[in-house]
Amino acid sequence: MGSTDPAAVAAAVADAHRREWAFVLAATVRVTRDLDLAQECAQDAFAAALTNWRRSGVPTRPGAWLTTAARRRALNAVRHRGVEARYLPLLVEDDAQPGPEDLVLDRDGVIPDDRLRLVATCCHPALDRPAQVALTLRLVCGLSTAEVARAFLVGESTMAARITRAKKKIALARIPYRVPAAAELPERVEAVLMVVHTLFTTGHTAPSGDELVRRDLVERSFELCRLLRRLLPRDPAVAGLLALLLLTDARRETRTGPDGRLLLLQEQDRSRWDRAAVAEGVALVREALRARPPSRYALQAAIAAVHAEAPRWQDTDWREVLALYDVLVRVWPSPVVRLNRAAAVGFAEGPAAGLAELDALATEPQLAGYGYLPAARAELLHRLGRADEARQAWTEALLLTENTVERGFLDQRLTALDDPAGAGGGAG
Repeated sequence: MGSTDPAAVAAAVADAHRREWAFVLAATVRVTRDLDLAQECAQDAFAAALTNWRRSGVPTRPGAWLTTAARRRALNAVRHRGVEARYLPLLVEDDAQPGPEDLVLDRDGVIPDDRLRLVATCCHPALDRPAQVALTLRLVCGLSTAEVARAFLVGESTMAARITRAKKKIALARIPYRVPAAAELPERVEAVLMVVHTLFTTGHTAPSGDELVRRDLVERSFELCRLLRRLLPRDPAVAGLLALLLLTDARRETRTGPDGRLLLLQEQDRSRWDRAAVAEGVALVREALRARPPSRYALQAAIAAVHAEAPRWQDTDWREVLALYDVLVRVWPSPVVRLNRAAAVGFAEGPAAGLAELDALATEPQLAGYGYLPAARAELLHRLGRADEARQAWTEALLLTENTVERGFLDQRLTALDDPAGAGGGAG
């Protein structure tokens, strides 16, 4: 047993939640066959750990302790179900025995059946794609409803209702809770890719808090993506997503300065970028781009590769970046992609052209509360010498930003408005 110090115990519980939540919940669902009840029992187990571990110390295997505690609560709850609850629709346990082609991988190369069952249930084709992704992020990846809502650019109440409807549909549709056969994986892989991508972006730049990066989410996204790569080694979309993660995360050591300040791409020391990750990512980009049409992940990775292969900021081939965005907008016409394309226009064709593209997005509903839109406008307005408008745009961005590191960056941009050398570049 480990320390009983309250601070150490709280840290251990928080770490266990990041690392073990999916395993605990998935094992508990096997007992309850009810997602809501399983969540409640798993949450109770983590709450109990805060008290119990202060008395007895942090166990050697926190995940096993938590799983046992959650399953005990689940068994008690199932025993005490009311008569009426027996007639409610529950998850169906599939009796099919896994064949040799079925998927079973764990942390050493084999995914435990329980966790895979939960992922497969959340990403079942009976649910629409947004519901699949939202439910998996909430249940399997442990993101809060607020964090999932931010990822989808919708309100928290809207996302809560969406997740609730998805869980009800799983029960009402009698969706089997089982490990999928290998033949069933391709129809679910797009949803899983979206989950991994959203998980990575949420970790790469945390929506709120004092840290720029949530390494636990970044590491989990890599774990899932590497797993998909082993399961589907010839899938170009999987190759593209892994390339995107590698090329983006390769900058991790240079995204902030020694003082914790967020650094622009033009300020980063490229000699400190992870060149092994860049080389692996570039090779995967070439593989992924052979598919026609290329996936959105392959195109995003290709854009990241242009940045990664430029020796200096001023060597960036913005024409190539813009050409890739033109293709990406056709493949994936999302408002955020259009915003990023507009920023690229600002470097390829000048700030006035970029600002015109951004202003065309001003009425886009999904970007109404998106802090990166006014921040991008502020940079272009600053480059055009329109200081008062830039100040207003940066102030708006500050109001829409909750991450402490990003807020510090925006504060500095406001302070530097009168500095003629303070022209902007892409943030890390």
